[in-house]
This record gives sequence, structure tokens and C-alpha cells, in this order.
Amino acid sequence: MPNLNKLRTAISGGRGGDPARDVPLSSLTRLRITLTVFFALDGFLFAGWVVRIPAIKQQTGASASDLGLALLGVSAGAVVTMMFTGRMCRRFGSHPVTVVSSVLLALSIALPARTHSALTLGLVLLVFGAAYGSLNVSMNSAAVDLVAAMRRPVMSSFHAAFSLGGMAGAGLGGLVAGGLSPSAHLLALTGVGLVVTALAGPSLLRHTVPTAPGPDPAPAAVEGGAKSEGAPRRPDRRTRRLVVLFGVIALCTAYGEGALADWGALHLAQDLDAGAGLAAAGYSLFALAMTVGRLSGTALLERLGQTRTLVAGGALAALGMLLGALAPTTWLALLGFAVTGLGLANIFPVAVARAGALAGPSGVAAASTLGYGGMLLGPPAIGFLADWFSLPVALTTVALLAAAAALIAYSARNVSAPEPSSAGRAGVPAEGSQEVVREVRADVPADATARTAHQEG
Repeated sequence: MPNLNKLRTAISGGRGGDPARDVPLSSLTRLRITLTVFFALDGFLFAGWVVRIPAIKQQTGASASDLGLALLGVSAGAVVTMMFTGRMCRRFGSHPVTVVSSVLLALSIALPARTHSALTLGLVLLVFGAAYGSLNVSMNSAAVDLVAAMRRPVMSSFHAAFSLGGMAGAGLGGLVAGGLSPSAHLLALTGVGLVVTALAGPSLLRHTVPTAPGPDPAPAAVEGGAKSEGAPRRPDRRTRRLVVLFGVIALCTAYGEGALADWGALHLAQDLDAGAGLAAAGYSLFALAMTVGRLSGTALLERLGQTRTLVAGGALAALGMLLGALAPTTWLALLGFAVTGLGLANIFPVAVARAGALAGPSGVAAASTLGYGGMLLGPPAIGFLADWFSLPVALTTVALLAAAAALIAYSARNVSAPEPSSAGRAGVPAEGSQEVVREVRADVPADATARTAHQEG
């Protein structure tokens, strides 16, 4: 049986390749820069909203429980929209959907500051969550296609841009919180979002969409992601199971992110008697380590391959979280948080990329939905376990799920998606009625694969 850790790519300019699909490197580089801008914008806008939640709570007069229910609107809107967005990307192309979703996110971020009750806040957050979920699926789908076209594992760099945008949005939001009302701040974020989209959107729309070589391509796709002729093939049952497998890996990672975001500072303050400033630094250190890990993700993937990166990341995160949860001193716990961030950094991007390579936008949507579910599951699960046992014991579940992600990734090393037939890939000329493809093992370092490709050429 062929290995799952293989990305099928047509030989550029060689037998069985499609010259029409061979995009110049400079064009791919420009497209990568444009997509990076959208990832950074997404993180910037979302973080800008998050830092104003306390002020919005005071404005609406919501209790803690009412606010919690209202905030579920973001999650509900995102989860409901994600699978729908996968179908929209297959129909219209991921680039146009990304631009439209970015506009909707920029417009909807101003709505929470206009509410004066928990009920209306929950309703507008449904809209905000829908735009946020749609943008995440569409831009990740575009990134998966670009990764396949570039033949370099650059997915982590996009998620690093999201993290950097989030850090910038949170930092700027903290600086202006004392001088700007929530309404003025969020309205300014709307302006930033619309201006950035207006500047970057045309570049995204005019680039040819590189088609990822998964079993769920949109036949006869044209430049700009226009509607194709004919319906895309639905992934078979085995491919869907593999997509779910990588979605579970994403869930295990997002569980840890959500748990540390909501409970990390409380653990440092309550269990280790850390001061307020030092406790608050815990999540910042985790986020910084995750950003650093993602910035180095491409080099790591090229050196180790996808499977080794997933396994090593899961194992490192498990060890780091055990230290962070059970350490007797604050400084050791902070070290554990940083190690956890480094370990988790590239698991989610790689899992989403693998799901997209298997099933196109629908794979990205499924993995993203499961991953987002993990972020929702983490905080309440930690809370219940903390009540039953203790918070340090509850936080060890992050380590357990990180180890589970490593085991799942290792178990998936020897399976693969079914080979698409030449007939199923419209626009790709076949030679002797057979498509010529190169199998690139994901558990083999990319530089070794590149050397082999050079020799084959």
C-alpha cells in the first residue's frame, strides 16, 4: 500500500505536466505575500476584538454566565459556516471567497460595540463568528493550493503571520483601551480591515489559482477562481476517514491552545502564587514560543518531513505541559509553557495542510471545524476536571492529547489517499491515458525529495 505521507505533484514542464498550470515562481511569491497579509489581518482583527471583551461586558451589563453564552455565538457562527465555506470555495474558488469573507469580518467587528444587552451581543457575534470561520477556511484552502504549487512546506509561515497579527492586535488594543471607547476602537479596526482588503484583494483575485493535487479538485478551474464546468468529485469514504484523522490531530492541538489561554494564568496565580503580572506573562510566553516555532516551521519541515514534525511536536508539547502543570515553581512552569508552545506550533498547520491535500477545500473545512471544536472543548473540560480533581491535574490532559496527536500522526505514516485518475483531473493532459505524477514522501525531508526530483529531471 502506498504511503499516506505522500503529496502527488505533476512534474512541472515534464511529461504529463500542464504548462498552463505551471505558475512562475515570482507570481507564486507575490501570491504568498498576499496570503500572508490576509492571515496577519485575520489575527489582528480577532485579537483587537478580544481585548475589548471586558469593556463590552460592562457596556451590556451582562453577568459572567450571560457573557459566556453570548461568546458562544462566535464559536457557533464559525462552526456552522466552515463546512458551507468549503463548498463555496469549490464552486467559486478560494480567492474570491477569501476577499468577500475579509470584507464581512471587517464590517462585522464593529457590531458588538453597538449592542446594549447580552442577547443582542450574542446575535451579532453569530455574524462575526460566521465571517471569521469563513475567512479561516477560505484562506487556508488558498494556502494549501499554494503550498502544492510551490512544492515547499510553507504552511506554518502563514499561521506564524496569524500569530504575529494577533500579538500586534492585542498589543495595540491594550495601548488604546484607556483612551478609546470600544465603539471607536472597533470602528477603527473596521477601517483597517477594509483598507487592507482593498489593497491586497485585487492582487489575490488576479492570480491564477494553483490547483492542489488532491482527489477533490474543481475541474476546469479558471483564473481568479471562477466557477468551473462540471461538479467536483466527492472524496470517497477512505479519504474522508483520513481527513477526520487529521482533523482529530488539529483538535488535540487546539484543545491545548484554548486550555492555556483560559487557565494558564489562573494556574500560575492560584497554584504557584505568582503575581498578577507574572501570571499574565504565562500565556504571552506560550504565544511567543508558538510564533517562533511557526516562523521556523518551513525549515523544520524541509529537514524532518511532515510525519517527524508532527510526532516530535506532539511529544515535545506533552513533556512541556507535564512540566508546566506539575512544576513546583513558577519559573519551571513558565519554561513548560514555552516548550509546549514550541511543540504545538506546527501541528495544526500541518494537519490542515494534509487534510487539504487529501480533499481540497472540503478537507480544510472539516479539519478546521474539528480543530475549532477542540478550542471550544478545552476550557470547559479543564474547568470540570479542576472541580473534580485539581487544576494541575486537569492541565495534564493537554499533555495527554498532545501525546495522542503524536501517536495518531505516527500511525498514519503508511496510508495514502487514492490516486486520482487522469480523467478526474480536467485540463491535465495524459500521456498514454496515464497521468505522470511524482510521489513525494512527507516523512522524507524536502531537500532530499528536491535532490531526487533534480536527478529525475
